[in-house]
Amino acid sequence: MMHDMLQKAADKAMAMGPTVLLQGMQLQRPIDVVKASALSVEDKRAILAAWASDFYAVDSNPALRQLPGTLEPVSIDVVQYALKELDRRYGI
Repeated sequence: MMHDMLQKAADKAMAMGPTVLLQGMQLQRPIDVVKASALSVEDKRAILAAWASDFYAVDSNPALRQLPGTLEPVSIDVVQYALKELDRRYGI
């Protein structure tokens, strides 16, 4: 019972998390997240990590990911590149 409640809360947070951070921003591609000056490094990492997760995989093509509010899906490779670029830019 408790496990089910925690799982539902985690699922809801995952679904809302990146969408909440992206509200009002013109971020359509993962590299846009890396370049966004209004976001902290932690927020950028959270958005990109969520974008890379299976939660946002496109049903008919799991190599693609799409966040709510973005115009089109992107390849997981593009999301992973953005995460590496974030690390490179901030020396992580």
